[in-house]
Amino acid sequence: MFNIGKLLIYTGLFLILTGFVVIVLNRIGINPGKLPGDIIYKKGNTTLYFPVVTCIIISVILSLLFWIFKK
Repeated sequence: MFNIGKLLIYTGLFLILTGFVVIVLNRIGINPGKLPGDIIYKKGNTTLYFPVVTCIIISVILSLLFWIFKK
């Protein structure tokens, strides 16, 4: 049986790693979530934001990582 403590540790490590990646990307000038191709619609008090390109990039990166770790 998988221990809940291990799950929390792995989740925390994943969040820390993700935070470092976002900080590094911001410092080199790539702003995740605000890439060209992301849809932003503003009208009055309503803002609709859908990060199409960001989702595609994250999907490709995760697919490659899962493929690498599967082997």
